[in-house]
Amino acid sequence: MLRSLVREACRQDLSEHDLVLGGSSSPDELAIFFFRARGDDRFYRERLPELANRLLERISADGQKIVYPYDRDSPYLPIGHATVFHNPGLGHERQILEAFEHARRGAALNASIAQRERHRMFQDLVLAEGVAILYEPIVNLTTREMLGHEALVRGPWKSELHSPARLFQLAEETGLVFELDCLCRRTALRGARGVEAGCKLFLNCLPTAIHDSAFRGEVLRQTLEDLRLRPEDMVFEISERESIDNFSIFRDARDPYKDLGFQIALDDTGVAYGSLEAVMELAPDFIKVDLSRVRGIDTDPPQQELLRALHVVADKLGGQIIAEGIETSEELETLQHLGIPYGQGSLFGRAAPLRRNR
Repeated sequence: MLRSLVREACRQDLSEHDLVLGGSSSPDELAIFFFRARGDDRFYRERLPELANRLLERISADGQKIVYPYDRDSPYLPIGHATVFHNPGLGHERQILEAFEHARRGAALNASIAQRERHRMFQDLVLAEGVAILYEPIVNLTTREMLGHEALVRGPWKSELHSPARLFQLAEETGLVFELDCLCRRTALRGARGVEAGCKLFLNCLPTAIHDSAFRGEVLRQTLEDLRLRPEDMVFEISERESIDNFSIFRDARDPYKDLGFQIALDDTGVAYGSLEAVMELAPDFIKVDLSRVRGIDTDPPQQELLRALHVVADKLGGQIIAEGIETSEELETLQHLGIPYGQGSLFGRAAPLRRNR
């Protein structure tokens, strides 16, 4: 698929003598050989760098089709190029290997420069606090009364960082995951200033949030008071995807939040093998079932039984189920039949900024 994409991107410049083939020593390389007359200096000086840039753009735009469904983002594939002059004193294989080596060094340098630029761009975003928070309603599936809102982060509009997945991917690459997590919480709290009493705010947090000095004890209490938010209306939402290496240590660190009145939600439940263990160990107040377990549940009896069993476990532990990603009335009816109390999704309204109470 990648070879086809490359051929299409370079179609205007490929002649019948040119080659697109695997690397000389690595199965993870793709090489293009352009054979041009020595007098065609414009091709080597101008056209070749342009082709490299065009390939980068094309892979960025269409590469997601190649890796889907294993990855949802286009891969970054470093590209280098080299020009080799024929030397009759050296063997052909030696010259080809040297061409590969020059191109590899160029690709490595380009990758390093691109990484530095991404780090700078992301660091600037964090320093400027350039994220926005949208709030998705969570409702009672029977009465349609509002339970609360989940705060969802978005990067700059119409940029590669608009997607929260891309935001955290780049944060991990640059070592700024903790800073981004702190920024998301600060922005979410500011955006929810004065939310009506009794309406809960679900804050997505990494387990490392328990180490944030600005999000603990009296400092947190004062922050909430300044924003006219009550601790009992705050729900600390931990993703099941995030590893909690030692449940007992996490529980000890979590208890001060419980003492403040915070509640705990386990997010993305059902997407990993440790789902049941995490539910049993953490005994969360809310168990949020991932949309992959909710989508099309009206026609999926096995998923219905799984959700029914999880509902029984939650009830025995004193927790409540929230179904994510509800889109159709048929899904809603099935969830109601299963006794699921709460849900969220496009059926109830899309995420949007909150209207502040005066």
